[in-house]
Amino acid sequence: MFKNKKLLVALLLIPAIIGVKIAAYFPETIESVYSTGVYPIISTLLRYTLGWIPFSFGDLVYGSAGIIIIRWFILNRKRIVSDFKGWIIDILAGVSIIYISFHLFWGLNYYRLPLHQNLNLEADYTTESLLVVTKKLINKTNALHLELTDNDTLRVVSPYTKAEILKMVPEGYTLLKEKFPHLEYKAKAIKTSLFSLPLTYMGFSGYLNPLTNEAQVDGLIPEFKFPTTASHEVGHQLGYAAENEANFMACLATTTHSDLYFRYCGYAFGLRHCLHEVYRRDPALYNELILTLNTGILKNYQEVRDFWDAHKNPTEPLFRKTYNTYLEANNQKGGMDSYSYVVALLVNYFQDQTL
Repeated sequence: MFKNKKLLVALLLIPAIIGVKIAAYFPETIESVYSTGVYPIISTLLRYTLGWIPFSFGDLVYGSAGIIIIRWFILNRKRIVSDFKGWIIDILAGVSIIYISFHLFWGLNYYRLPLHQNLNLEADYTTESLLVVTKKLINKTNALHLELTDNDTLRVVSPYTKAEILKMVPEGYTLLKEKFPHLEYKAKAIKTSLFSLPLTYMGFSGYLNPLTNEAQVDGLIPEFKFPTTASHEVGHQLGYAAENEANFMACLATTTHSDLYFRYCGYAFGLRHCLHEVYRRDPALYNELILTLNTGILKNYQEVRDFWDAHKNPTEPLFRKTYNTYLEANNQKGGMDSYSYVVALLVNYFQDQTL
C-alpha cells in the first residue's frame, strides 16, 4: 500500500508539470485567482506564523533537508542496482512534492500579468525618454547625497545598523500602498540569512524562501545595498516573482520611504540601472553623464563592486548560470540580465514626475 502511494505521488509530477505549462497561457486567470486571490492568503499566513522567529526558519529547513537528502543517497546507494525501480520512484515522489509545493506556495507568480499592466504603465520607452529620466535621477541622487554628506566627494555611510535597516524596510511599502493599495505588506518576515557566507561566494545578495515566505538578506553585503536588497525581497513576498519587477518594487519602496538614507539608496539604485542601459545604447553619452555625478556616489557604487570582486571565485559563474537557467525556465526571458524591462518601468514611472 505504501509503495502504491509513493508511486501515485511520483506520477502526480506529470499532470503537475502539464498543469503549470497550461496555466502559463492564462496570465489573467493566474493574476485574478492565484496572485491576487489564493497567494496573498498563503503568504500572509506563513509570515504571521514564522515572521516572529528571530532567525531564518527556512534556512534551517534547507540545511536539514540537505543533510537528509545526502544521508538518504548514502544509505540507499546500493538500491541503484538491487531496486532501481523503487529507487527512482522514491526520488520522483520527492521531486513531485517539492515541485507542487513550490508552485502552490509561490511559483505560479512567475506566470501572472506583467507588472506594468498592474501599475498602468507603458512597457516601451525611447532613448530620449531614457535620457530625460536618467538626468532627473542624477539630479535627485546628487541632491540627496549632498544632504547626507555636505561634501560631493564623500561616499555616504549608513547611519543605521543592518538590523535597524531591516526593521525600517516595511515603512516604504506602507507609504507606497497609499498610491497602490494592492502593494500592502502585512506580517513582516525579513531576516539575515544563516548562509550569508556561502551566499556571498555564490554571488547572491538575498533570496526568498518560497516554502516559508521569509525574505533572506545576505548579512555581509555593504549597508548601502541593504535597503534596496531587503525591499527587493519584500517585492518577491508580495508575489512579484520576476527579478526585474522586484528590482522596480525595491526602487519604488525605497524612494517613497520617509527616511533620507533609504531614499538616497533607492534613487542611486534606479539610477544605476538607467546608466547601465545608457551605456548599452551609447557609451560616449554614458561617459558624459558620469561626469555630472557626485564623486561620492561613484564611491558608493565602487564600494559594492569592490565587495563582490573580493569574493569572486571559480564556482560563482556556475551558480549564477544555474540560477539564470532556473529563471529562464520560469518564464523570465533573459534571466538575470533582463535589464531593459526594469528600465522601462523606471522610465515610464518617473518621466512625468517632479523629483
